[in-house]
Amino acid sequence: MAAEDDKPHVLVVDDDARIRALLNRYLSRNGHRVTEAQDAAQARRLIASLSFDVMVVDVMMPGEDGLSFTRAVRPTVDTPVLMLTARGDTEDRIKGLESGADDYLAKPFEPRELLLRIAAILRRAVPREAPPEAPKTITLGPLRYDMRRGELWRGGEPVRLTGNESALMRALSAAANTPVSRSDLVAELGGEEGPANERAVDVQITRLRRKLGDDPRAPRYLQTVRGEGYMLTPDG
Repeated sequence: MAAEDDKPHVLVVDDDARIRALLNRYLSRNGHRVTEAQDAAQARRLIASLSFDVMVVDVMMPGEDGLSFTRAVRPTVDTPVLMLTARGDTEDRIKGLESGADDYLAKPFEPRELLLRIAAILRRAVPREAPPEAPKTITLGPLRYDMRRGELWRGGEPVRLTGNESALMRALSAAANTPVSRSDLVAELGGEEGPANERAVDVQITRLRRKLGDDPRAPRYLQTVRGEGYMLTPDG
């Protein structure tokens, strides 16, 4: 079950207490946190102090209606807005979108449709910036290791790695310049923690060092970190 803080936080703005209670109950049962506001003024106070993932705003409210509220807060609040209204014709929908709403749902509606609309809004709201790309290769003297393909090359010639050596290289290169414990390397090889399997890792490390051209007495690239494990230290 998701932690409470990990659930999408929905602000429901509606002057009808019965509608607010129904939406609160249904959305809460379906994995959302819900905060209620009975009018635009209360909604303003809430968004000044709390963070929301989406706002569900009724259009027809006494005093400041949902269209005016959305239009007023849109320049400073980028939280997506789903409009609820008893009027579902095209002109009203256009007005809602022009005010800054992200979607528009006419009453009466199926609660399941509301859930789907909110889910779609939340998907669109996720930033589309690509994460920083990890380096594709690392250099180990005359060797280069392609981290994506799991291939070790000396110039234009591949260096053959066994399955266990490939698993060790993947784990060590992913944590380059950081010690990786023997127990973690045992797990990478699919074994169970214990002295025998840790010794097997030591043997595999010795073999891998040979393929890296490391001096076993003073390894440059695949170092032993006393009390912690092994660490890959590529050039640069």
